[in-house]
Amino acid sequence: MHDTLSQIPSPCYVLEEELLRRNLALIRSVKEAAGVNIILAFKAYALWKSFPVIREYIPHSTASSIHEARLAFEEMGSPAHTYSPAYTERDFPTILKYSSHITFNSLTQFERFYPQVVADGNRVSCGLRINPEYSEVETDLYNPCAPGSRLGITADKLPELPQGVEGLHFHTLCESTSYDLEKTLAQVEDRFGHLLPHIKWLNMGGGHLMTRKDYDTAHLINLLRGFKQRHPGLEIILEPGSAFAWQTGTLVSTIVDIVENHGIKTAILDVSFACHMPDCLEMPYKPAIRGSVEPAPGTYAYRMGGNSCLSGDYIGDWHFDHELQIGDRIIFEDMIHYTTVKTTMFNGIPHPSIACLKSDGKAEIWREYDYYDYKTRMD
Repeated sequence: MHDTLSQIPSPCYVLEEELLRRNLALIRSVKEAAGVNIILAFKAYALWKSFPVIREYIPHSTASSIHEARLAFEEMGSPAHTYSPAYTERDFPTILKYSSHITFNSLTQFERFYPQVVADGNRVSCGLRINPEYSEVETDLYNPCAPGSRLGITADKLPELPQGVEGLHFHTLCESTSYDLEKTLAQVEDRFGHLLPHIKWLNMGGGHLMTRKDYDTAHLINLLRGFKQRHPGLEIILEPGSAFAWQTGTLVSTIVDIVENHGIKTAILDVSFACHMPDCLEMPYKPAIRGSVEPAPGTYAYRMGGNSCLSGDYIGDWHFDHELQIGDRIIFEDMIHYTTVKTTMFNGIPHPSIACLKSDGKAEIWREYDYYDYKTRMD
């Protein structure tokens, strides 16, 4: 990476192809060993210039909107497994065109749009999202099963399946373990088990962080095999997002100023947490910075400040074994998932470029943004 830094503009998201391939190989191995279908969730990662690499391992994807569905069809080369909290009359014909599976969030949505599926020749397989009212996710912002959740149908409202429903879909996890999935499956079987013999497929949603180092993939494989044995003939689908892009790249930034207030030093960067790393503020969480160290006597503490006028656009502290200087590069680790898909152009702050460090060690700039990208959003 150090040898290629001179090729990388700042700021820039840098995807590393070899790290992506490592994740893809693991995901494919789980898919084959468990006998399930694993597909890529675009909501976490949609850098379509990498799709030729992804298609070598995983051919299908899941979409949550009309644009994601079209991207799946055009760039992944296969129709999407689509779910959205609500479809509109304007968008649904296009979603139907680009999808192989469509999951509806409510019975009213299914009843409203199923006639269009029939008119299309029943080419698309329809499903319903269920809410097992159980989740291990502790952050309410990411908990789809919190009381009053708008996502999915609870068991008391689904004693039987309407004609035309071929699948069920649940999503209760967020960067979770296979043991969290095990607990969820127990709830699904308890609340919705009477429906499982009547469907063709069960989509277990995302949040399966199987590429994290401490994830027990052997347990996941055995868990899925056991579930399939209890429900023979049922196709099982998993749609992780972060797992594909986990630890596959960085956000390269540069210190443009260092200010001090009440003894607190802040390195102001050419990026923004609010604009370019929004999950850091929403979750919140503190990302790793390459070269930072644990606090100790003799180390130097700094906040990192974003270059927007939002007062809370900062995180910290981080410690370093040397004093930072204007012009130093700050490299945020693991910044490929839930970043490029969520960035904004708030304040007109320049958007980071996107680059790929190829397997041969060469850096390829995929996209650079300019004033017209900002201006044309306001047309």
